[in-house]
Amino acid sequence: MDDLDQRLMAELRRDGRASVQHLADRLGVSRATVRARMARLHQEGEILGFTAVTRGDLADAPVRGLMLIGIEGRGGERIMARLSGMAQVTAVHSTNGRWDLVVEISAQSLPELDEVLRRIRNLDGVVSSETNLLLSSRRASSRWS
Repeated sequence: MDDLDQRLMAELRRDGRASVQHLADRLGVSRATVRARMARLHQEGEILGFTAVTRGDLADAPVRGLMLIGIEGRGGERIMARLSGMAQVTAVHSTNGRWDLVVEISAQSLPELDEVLRRIRNLDGVVSSETNLLLSSRRASSRWS
């Protein structure tokens, strides 16, 4: 998969119901290019299907963690696109301070999480990382709702 494929996958992960026109606009390419890329990715097995993600789905991945990543050079956008294309990555945040990215990861098991961490650490441009497992979560009440 090239950079455009990675960016397309990231957009589809954000909104699997996005129209071809919306995807084309976001990616700066034609609708025909998006359609062709989606067809090829589906045919190659990169896209297995489309589904709705519900709040309950997050509870189905019992191993969750936050990975802090340091990036060398200017590869941030490319790395963010690659991360967003990984099924276990639920969110990618750019940040300031010591770390360049904060990545939320959900997995079915510790060995699966370990494999995801290994894949991320092997991405070109990733120079350092630190991972913290989430042991429990409480829903924060919102002042605006």
